[in-house]
Amino acid sequence: MARTNDDVAAVLEEYADLLAITGDEDFKVRVYQKAARSIGAHGDDIAGYDAGDLQQIPNVGAKIAAKVAEYLRCGTMAQLEQLRGRIPAGVRELTRIPALGPKRAMALHERLGVDSPESLESAIVAGALHGLPGFGAKTEENLLHGISLLRDAGGRVHLGVAMPLAEDIVGALESVRGCRRCGYAGSLRRMKDTIGDIDVLATSNRPKVLMDAFARLPQVTEVVVHGDKKTSLRTSQGLQVDLRVVPPDAWGAAMQYFTGAKAHNIRTREIAQHHKLKLSEYGLFDAVTEEKIVSATEEEVYRRLGLPWIPPTLREDTGEIQAALAGELPELVTEADVRGDLHTHTDLTDGHATIEDMAAAAAERGYAYYAVTDHGPKLYMQQMTLEKATAQRERLRRLDGTAGVRLLHGVELNIDPDGEVDWQPDVLAGFDLCVASVHSHFDLPRAKMTRRLVRAARNPYVNIIGHPSARLIGRRPPIDVDWDQVFQACARSGTALEINAFPDRLDLAADLIRRAQPYGVRFAVDSDAHAIGHLANLRYGIGTAQRGWLTADDVINTWPLDRLTAFLRKNR
Repeated sequence: MARTNDDVAAVLEEYADLLAITGDEDFKVRVYQKAARSIGAHGDDIAGYDAGDLQQIPNVGAKIAAKVAEYLRCGTMAQLEQLRGRIPAGVRELTRIPALGPKRAMALHERLGVDSPESLESAIVAGALHGLPGFGAKTEENLLHGISLLRDAGGRVHLGVAMPLAEDIVGALESVRGCRRCGYAGSLRRMKDTIGDIDVLATSNRPKVLMDAFARLPQVTEVVVHGDKKTSLRTSQGLQVDLRVVPPDAWGAAMQYFTGAKAHNIRTREIAQHHKLKLSEYGLFDAVTEEKIVSATEEEVYRRLGLPWIPPTLREDTGEIQAALAGELPELVTEADVRGDLHTHTDLTDGHATIEDMAAAAAERGYAYYAVTDHGPKLYMQQMTLEKATAQRERLRRLDGTAGVRLLHGVELNIDPDGEVDWQPDVLAGFDLCVASVHSHFDLPRAKMTRRLVRAARNPYVNIIGHPSARLIGRRPPIDVDWDQVFQACARSGTALEINAFPDRLDLAADLIRRAQPYGVRFAVDSDAHAIGHLANLRYGIGTAQRGWLTADDVINTWPLDRLTAFLRKNR
């Protein structure tokens, strides 16, 4: 469910950005950024908190608590509004460009009058940045790429924004009298990386009442269209949400129609035509008599077309129709198959909860095993040391077995530009598992980046390559790699590739997962949790794994502990 915490975190992040733009001290900017992360990661909804309650959250001091309490009371923050008034909206828009920080955005505005991504692009093309300190040819190239990323993202948001919003809306509509069924469809049900709008379907014997309730939801900022069969509105997140009310007996046909990608739906309509049928959102009809044949359930619709039910995450016309006709659809991995999480963090580095709290949360999720993988020492800002890691291991061993969960002591290593990792083999041998990830030098040439990942995969102590492409959706593109070489190296060395479930990563992406499969690569679907609430992000990773056509056997953290342990021993 969407929480007040997320709204407050976004407000504090904006406040920090505006402080940076106006030239405030770096430490003050960092204080607000830390507070934003802590509130966003806080386990309970802060909607009813007062200033005293807020100060119990790590990194939230008295001044920040007072500002947040004001926001919770009034829906605004006076000092934030003052800062917004001092800075042109176009400059704030510039800060959304990857590779352009707040201070440099303000410098461009003051020196060149740049006040939008479009005007920055024009200035770069015209050569207006030549000679400006800190804006060399490589920076210009990165800025143009960042503008392209921003343009491609458009009004789209990642799953972690769209899913809670959709679930809140569906939950609210289900409580409206007369609503019989309600659910979301479209690209969200297919678990695409980013979502441009949300499709909600419902059946009701009182459609006008349902539409009126929809238009009055607290998330609504604008009602675009209001009717008895379809209402469209825009939310505070900038997303358009469309609600369609269909007859009860058309539920299955409508869900099938509004879930599938356009190309998938074209395929199913072609199959219908081949059988002298007509398929629409209202049902499957005889093409001659127009008599309705089936429409109540998706299973009925697909069955009448000669197909098994096709999971929503596969409905992209990427071979699922052919596989269904041949009886070769995979039995996709599900969240229920997962026995543990192999990439998580605690407050020893950049997490927001203790080992004890994270282990207890893992037990509540019913995990058989759970790995703590705080950062290695070469991510310098986390100040990890061997002494700290050893002390954490001893602490973890004392907790091992709590509520039936086997606790594994791991580490997230940093892959250097040359493919080396933080510690020497004798140190790495003491960990139960090692995740190795790229955290810097994202713009290496393709050949060097490929050697970097291949060398890490061949390290006998590296079990998992974490968030392999290092992408941040809408903010940082994937690294440039010869993936076939990486897949081959991982398959040969017994190194799993991670499907990082954090919604702004979803890395490895589904298309690369499918490319890796023929090589025999194994995968780990991990939350990369930095707080208790992040553990639930696993569902986004499972959705991506399904889009990659993975079965439970492809995913190492669905395996029993003994099989997993054997895999982790690798070639040691």
